[in-house]
Amino acid sequence: MNIQIYSGKKNFDAQKAERYFKERRIPFQSLDLKKHKLGEREIRLMISAIGLQELIDRDDKKVKEHPACYYDRAELLIPAIQENPWLLKLPIVRNGSQMTTGYKPEVWEKWQ
Repeated sequence: MNIQIYSGKKNFDAQKAERYFKERRIPFQSLDLKKHKLGEREIRLMISAIGLQELIDRDDKKVKEHPACYYDRAELLIPAIQENPWLLKLPIVRNGSQMTTGYKPEVWEKWQ
């Protein structure tokens, strides 16, 4: 299992996700989106694994003010996410081609 956790440092759910994997002694790689720029291929993988609607944090007040919140095509959304990774619903937890957004231990248990 090769776990990657995409997050922003101040994300409470990301801290809970890291704790989940630490407690089970499952190695993971933490990627801070302020330092790690997402590539187009990476974002396309996220869209195919999670879905366009689930990927964007449409409940966040700041995200609702951004036009990308209302995009429904990957071609428009990918450049917006590359410039503004805070649009994403975090953390994104990745195990190969499987991905989740938010804190989803019930899904992660099935990965083992």
